[in-house]
Amino acid sequence: MPLTGPLLGHLRILLVEDSPEDAELMCEQMLDAGLEASFERVETSAELREALLRFAPDIVLSDLAMPGFSGNQALEIVRGWHPDVPFIFVSGTIGEENAVAALHQGANDYIIKHQPARLPSAVARAVRESRGTIDRQRVEAELMRAQRLESLSLLAAGLSHDLRNILQPLLIMPELLKARTDDPHLHHLADVIAECGRRGHEMAESMLSFVRGSRNPSERIQIAHLFEAMELLLRSNLPPKVSLHLEVAEPTLAVDANYTELQQVLLNLALNAIQAMPSGGRLSLRAFGERDLQGQEWLHLSVADEGVGMNAEVLSHLFNPFFTTKPNGTGLGLVSCKRIIEGAQGSIRVDSSPGVGTRFDLLLPMRALPAEVVPLELPVAAGTGQSILVVDGEVTRLSLLGNALSSQGYHLQLASDGGAALRWMQQEAMPALVIADAGAKLLSASHLLGAMAALGYRGPALVLEEADVTVSRTRFPAGISVHVLRKPLEMQQVFRSVAEALAG
Repeated sequence: MPLTGPLLGHLRILLVEDSPEDAELMCEQMLDAGLEASFERVETSAELREALLRFAPDIVLSDLAMPGFSGNQALEIVRGWHPDVPFIFVSGTIGEENAVAALHQGANDYIIKHQPARLPSAVARAVRESRGTIDRQRVEAELMRAQRLESLSLLAAGLSHDLRNILQPLLIMPELLKARTDDPHLHHLADVIAECGRRGHEMAESMLSFVRGSRNPSERIQIAHLFEAMELLLRSNLPPKVSLHLEVAEPTLAVDANYTELQQVLLNLALNAIQAMPSGGRLSLRAFGERDLQGQEWLHLSVADEGVGMNAEVLSHLFNPFFTTKPNGTGLGLVSCKRIIEGAQGSIRVDSSPGVGTRFDLLLPMRALPAEVVPLELPVAAGTGQSILVVDGEVTRLSLLGNALSSQGYHLQLASDGGAALRWMQQEAMPALVIADAGAKLLSASHLLGAMAALGYRGPALVLEEADVTVSRTRFPAGISVHVLRKPLEMQQVFRSVAEALAG
């Protein structure tokens, strides 16, 4: 009688049976019932282990008692190979007590040999149930992975926000230091601090871009300069037995990409390469240009090591989220590298052999170098004692803004929240300019300026906005001229915006 239910397709059925005649009868019964299947028979534990790896059965049917080998041993071997592959005992001697024990040990069903009519339907049901279990586990794993990624995204967003606030002094303090000294050495140190702050802020922005799935703006990157920075970063992490070799084919090689993200990719791959060479070896970073058959020019970056290498199984999961071979790894480094390269319209490939080493190849499209336009820096007029009220809940930024503007000749009044600013305005004279943070939690900049307008303030306002948040201009009172300054703040930009706002 043909089987009913969802089609099972072609099944691979493994028989653990010492009687060729009994095995042939079972095969005929299943084929006559409408199952499409191929069969293989084994008699020993060694044959069973070999067949599991080579034949990869969809289901295993096993006799209970065989000379020198028992069905219970077969069940243990199959469950150790794959816990979800269905296993059915087919025996002429199984009793009720043995049948219950078999089910407790993990068998899916049992069939009496002299009553084989139920065998085809039992096989079909066991395969369907197994596939349903595997599908459900896969869906649950994907759901759990999605939840972990969502939690990670929320964590990255919060960490990025806090990190940008912490880095704010590194963007403001260098200008203050340079304004207070003519020492060229201190000027150089201030420039180093400013560069670190800028790169750190770009990394925080990259975290937010990962959360939103968007890309950061591109810049023209000179590969020779990028490799110089990589050498400085890697030299301090090189073990004594690992040598570093960098090669840029042409000093003019350049590409349009995000500097911080591309540096992050190379650094991640290079550090992985170092960890893959516990006994030492050569770490090579190369860069050269190449042209494909369509005439498109590509920048080819490679990171190669002489380490332990990877087998085909590891390579197949290499870019899966949370997959890692390191005891303390997160499994997110290579995922991030792949996202960055593909986001720049490029591709990433890997070639690895156990005991030989690994090479990652990155291909990025090259574009013509645009004509460089050097903006004309005009001197910023210093203040002449004008009164400025700064309202900002971020204490570090509030203090830095106060010190910076005071050094430019302005008279500063600082308030950590809108309530304190309104109280000061009611008790003192109106300021010439108000600087307010748009992201204030207790009293937003729009509501604060509305309340100030009600008290009679008609001067300009400078509103500090986050780079990824735009405040609607319609929310501000009509009688106040609102100027916008986006974070992160750079002091020359602050000085120029203040001067422009006060000039009207």
